[in-house]
Amino acid sequence: MSGSNGAKENSHHKARTSPYPGSEVQRSHVPNEKVAWLVEWKDYNPVEYTAVSVLAGPRWADPQISESTFSPKFNEKDGHVERKSQNGLYEIENGRPRNPAGRTGLVGRGLLGRWGPNHAADPIITRWKRDRSGNKITHPISGKNILQFVAIKRKDCGEWAIPGGMVDPGEKISAALKREFGEEALNSLQKSSAEKRELEEQLQKLFSQEHLVIYKGYVDDPRNTDNAWMETEAVNYHDETGEIMDNLTLEAGDDAGKVKWVDINDKLKLYASHSQFIKLVAEKRDAHWSEDSETDCDGL
Repeated sequence: MSGSNGAKENSHHKARTSPYPGSEVQRSHVPNEKVAWLVEWKDYNPVEYTAVSVLAGPRWADPQISESTFSPKFNEKDGHVERKSQNGLYEIENGRPRNPAGRTGLVGRGLLGRWGPNHAADPIITRWKRDRSGNKITHPISGKNILQFVAIKRKDCGEWAIPGGMVDPGEKISAALKREFGEEALNSLQKSSAEKRELEEQLQKLFSQEHLVIYKGYVDDPRNTDNAWMETEAVNYHDETGEIMDNLTLEAGDDAGKVKWVDINDKLKLYASHSQFIKLVAEKRDAHWSEDSETDCDGL
């Protein structure tokens, strides 16, 4: 992203797509040159939309701004709700937070529960691809070792993704990363007490080791609006020997339709900004990414 008031096309593309997810709502068209709030646009007329599921008032959602009992503390920790952005201060206009990446063609909250930032955690679990003898497999063209990550197929849109999810109020990011991976990739919610204890033991081994924070901040997401947006912390936990994950059976659960190990390369088509995160993991682990010797693929 280019600062707090503008956005490069590739970091603010999915947030302008229509129809809005789970609906037939069409956003007002926002051309690339009009995304930035710094560009004056008097005729800007975004569509207002907040999903019925959000307006029903579930525990994970804020009330409407107009409700007299609702006085959120934006840009700070508001009780258990984290309203600070990973990207610094955001503007408040007419009582509503303003998307730091620019215009989206839609106001309200869409499917998002919180006004302003909606915080997610994305655990990227990796291992080296190995042959039957246990040797690392190198790519024949790049000569680099092939890295694999655990991917889930989302039930809502059918796209492959990192098995992440929303951070609960008051929950630490580290706890959210572990919980989401357990729920979506290991089906922990459906396990017996004994199975859960065994699962927890193995997960603790994986999540207590050294890790890499791959990304923190705004995410170009199709659910984003002018007043509500996704932010995430993507963290890579790498099982160097593969022994920890050998003891865990992948099983889709919660929001996941399927789960599997996926080879990392530049051909991946993933949900939201997940391809960019995976590319960063490959770079940091010096793993195979592209068959081209020089590549400038943004992964979107």
